[in-house]
Amino acid sequence: MSARIIPAAKFRLGQIVATPNALLHLTQDDINQGIKRHLSGDWGDIGDEDRQENELSLKEGFRLLSVYHANNGTKFWIITEADRSHTTVLLPEDY
Repeated sequence: MSARIIPAAKFRLGQIVATPNALLHLTQDDINQGIKRHLSGDWGDIGDEDRQENELSLKEGFRLLSVYHANNGTKFWIITEADRSHTTVLLPEDY
């Protein structure tokens, strides 16, 4: 049996919430995997400018945005607020 390496958390998530639309189109596994990636600083499918903004946001305490795709191809976002009070899983059209 191989050991799974769990990356260290780079920030606090606060309360995790999801929009009804996200819950309708994403599996729990999609959400869990996205949260793990987001928490470790793997920002997913964002451009270089947004990636740099997230790295600055880690240092300065600004909002963090990640973009992922579920196993069924659905694009979803994970946003952690600047004060780290909560993290929201949502679809782009929910914004």
